[in-house]
Amino acid sequence: MTKRFEIVSLNISKEKGTAKKPVPRFRLVAGHGIEGDAHAGPGKRQVSLLACEDIDTMRARLDSLVPGAFAENITTRGIDLPSLPLGTKLRIGDAVLEISQIGKECHDGCAIREKTGDCVMPRRGVFASVVEGGEITDEDTGHYDI
Repeated sequence: MTKRFEIVSLNISKEKGTAKKPVPRFRLVAGHGIEGDAHAGPGKRQVSLLACEDIDTMRARLDSLVPGAFAENITTRGIDLPSLPLGTKLRIGDAVLEISQIGKECHDGCAIREKTGDCVMPRRGVFASVVEGGEITDEDTGHYDI
């Protein structure tokens, strides 16, 4: 069965350790990540994803939170990201991502954790590697099979 999800925002940053800024489109490069993003490179954490629903839960503590604030590259809606098994393939536009890691340790100096006492990215964020590259836009929808 195919499940669909929305792309809410695409986000990149030129430097590590900063919030990512929304862009209308970007290019995913197989085995590398997002062209022009500070976190691009080999490895299993080439692209980060977080659901808008998870950002919404944190807005009760800090109402200024927007997509990209958790340094996620792709903000989604309508998909429970951390429930996906490792190896799940997500197709967005021409690109294919493969879920490679669920959650992470929060880094020292996490501004959101310092302000709110919590951060959803370590529990709810996921990481993926780029299996097939291509350009995606913030108007694309994604899908995956279960």
